[in-house]
Amino acid sequence: MKFISLLSSGIDSPVATYLISKKADELLVVHADNQPFTDDRETKNFIALVKHLKKQISCPITACIVPHGNALSCFTKQCTNRFTCVFCKRMLLRYAEHIAKKQQADALIMGDSLGQVASQTLQNISVIDQAISVPILRPLIGFDKEDVIKIAKKIQTYDLSILPSDSCSAVPLRPATQAKLEQIIAEEEKIDVESLVHYAITKARLLSF
Repeated sequence: MKFISLLSSGIDSPVATYLISKKADELLVVHADNQPFTDDRETKNFIALVKHLKKQISCPITACIVPHGNALSCFTKQCTNRFTCVFCKRMLLRYAEHIAKKQQADALIMGDSLGQVASQTLQNISVIDQAISVPILRPLIGFDKEDVIKIAKKIQTYDLSILPSDSCSAVPLRPATQAKLEQIIAEEEKIDVESLVHYAITKARLLSF
């Protein structure tokens, strides 16, 4: 099976990618470049993680970077800020779905675990998932953070995941934890979502290692 993994430079998604890789014949990892809401160190850390994962995972891995700052800018300027994290995840899934269909991939991988904040509450995950129709695998959904860190240290991604970079400045001070689908759809109608996806996919770049 072929999977598309949404891979940040954080702790969770590299672990999720590693765990699902045992079921994969091929992996394409997709990274959202949030500049100017973060700095270029975040992307450099992502590249370091991919290079390391290629040594840990037996199936072939390719990598793609998608510019996400343009979409984030539209959301922060034109939509209700407390929903930004939900908008962000829905856009990431749209990018990944577009790539998955083009690559004939079977499913997407995300590093979410069930939590109480931002985009990882059960309500928000449900709203996020309804942006696309491709299956989404979340191998860490029931893990505690310490469980994830333990695996990250075992596969030696932890030290790479905690390398310094600017955190995303688009994250609101009080993110909505119980977004409703009708609210999000109404907000997304303020912008041209399809054009934002098209722009990001057109500007995406494949990496070679």
